Amino acid sequence: MPTYQYRCLKCNKDFDYIQKMVDPPLAVCIHCNGKVKRIISAGAGIIFKGSGFYCTDYRSDSYKKQAERENKTSTSTAKESSKNSNKKTEKTIN
Repeated sequence: MPTYQYRCLKCNKDFDYIQKMVDPPLAVCIHCNGKVKRIISAGAGIIFKGSGFYCTDYRSDSYKKQAERENKTSTSTAKESSKNSNKKTEKTIN
């Protein structure tokens, strides 16, 4: 449910009130029962976390660990296949 901001015209206090979008706006202050008006608020701000704006910035730790393991496995497999191809080349040269 959204949070709406109100300002009392009698006591001049600002307050937030959580209500459904279909509910009518408040008419009286929750502090002094004076007349209120709904004020336009900034709303929710955007929060950027991480070192950059990539899809992996918000991944869980378990996902990151699994991806790291897969990366190490694929790197070691690539190194082994590279070594094997070098050995084949050496055999044909000799």
